[in-house]
Order: sequence, then C-alpha cells, then structure tokens
Amino acid sequence: MRESKDVVRQITVAASATFALIGAFVGSGAYGGTPVEEVAGGALSADATVIAPAGSAFTIWSIIYLGLVAYAVWQMLPKQTNTELHRRVGYWVAASLVLNAAWILSIQFDMLALSVPVIILLLVVLVRAYLITVKLPAAGAIDAIITDGTIGLYLGWVCVATAANIAAWLTAIGFTGFGVSQDVWGVAVVFVAGAVGIALAARGRAHFAPSLSLSWGLAWVAVGRLTGDLISQPTAVAAIVALVAVLASAAVFTAARLKAEQTVR
Repeated sequence: MRESKDVVRQITVAASATFALIGAFVGSGAYGGTPVEEVAGGALSADATVIAPAGSAFTIWSIIYLGLVAYAVWQMLPKQTNTELHRRVGYWVAASLVLNAAWILSIQFDMLALSVPVIILLLVVLVRAYLITVKLPAAGAIDAIITDGTIGLYLGWVCVATAANIAAWLTAIGFTGFGVSQDVWGVAVVFVAGAVGIALAARGRAHFAPSLSLSWGLAWVAVGRLTGDLISQPTAVAAIVALVAVLASAAVFTAARLKAEQTVR
C-alpha cells in the first residue's frame, strides 16, 4: 500500500515538473507566449520599480529548472523511492511546480492582481519544503545537491521575486507609497529581504543555497538601480549591504554548526 503511494507521488512530481517546464517556455515568449517583462504593460520589467532586478538576474531560472528536472528524475530512482525525505517533501515540490506554472499563466493573461496571491502561496509552499529538508538530512552529497540545493535556490530567488511582484502590482494600481519616496521604500524592502535571508541562514545552518540565490537577486537589484533607466543609489547601496549581511550570516552559522559538531565528536 505504501509502495503504491510512493509511485503516485513520484509520478505526480514528474508530471508537475513537465507542466512547469511548459509554462516556462510559454513565459519566455516561446509557443506564442509573451515574455514576462512585456506583459501587463511592462509592470514586471527591469525598470518598473526600484526593487526590480536587472534582466540578467532571471538567468538563475535556468539553474533552478535544471535542478527541478534533476529532482524529478532523482526521486524516481529505486533507492530514493521510500526515503522519508522524499515522502515528506515530494508533494510540496510538486505543489510549487504547479504554482509556478499558474503564476506564469496569470501573467500571460494580464492578471497581475492574481499573480500576487499565487506567488505568495508559492513562497509559503517553498518555506515548508525547505524546513523539511532542514529537519530530514539528505542521503549523501548527491541527494543534498539535488534536493536541498534545488529547493534552497528556488526559495531564495522566490523571496526576491515575491517582493518585486508585489511592488509591481502596487505600482500598477497607482499606489503612491503614502507620500514616502520610492528610495525610502526601496531601502526598506531590500532590508526586509536581507532580514529574511539572515533568518533562513539561521534556520538552515549549513544550507547555503537560499543565501546564494537571494544574494544573487539583491545583487541584480543593485545593478538595476545603478545602471538602468530607473536610478536609485540608496536602494542600490541598501541591496549591497543586505547581500553582504546575508552571505556573512550564512558563513557564520555554518562555522558555528561545524564547530558544534567537532565539539560533540
């Protein structure tokens, strides 16, 4: 009975990965789709808001999708079938893949308002998946790279994407920031993103992946605000400070864990 449930889970993950890949191709402008940066009147373009990352930031999706495909294949291998990690995390990964595709579809149909709850739900699902990988150790280095690494990169990037998506929607509906300048809002949001990154580093200890992808996003926010059409030096400086803090915290917590392990031994 449990083995049959494992097979259903494995097929569900694989099917969800296929669905997400199709959505990614559509979102890139292939198969008649409109590139994400061009939909909704350019609300999600690199210069739409002060916290929008520069266009090159989105190349990270190639790595994330590669990792997700690798995970879909990896979790179907016989040795991975009945591991507690994949039993616990599999459906959460599948849910994230479906939500990813749903987000792209909402954008393709110019439903920017709908994309906000979808990406927030995606973030919640990824947080849950990440906490499972923190609690249940991977079975070796390969499992850690494919499972922990992919989920971590996915989560870190979606943290940045969620903030950018909400900002794009608020800008599109005419939100003026209660009279507060966009520079101040930009600094505040990137500092919140940095705080989230530090919290993930503290919770994950040696899980570097969320810190890397979140820092990647912050770095491209800085690039966008220093070189794009929408210049905001305060936001750029704040993004650089935040990414340094995220990477430093990841290093500190990892060193602390290694030291604790050596003490126990």
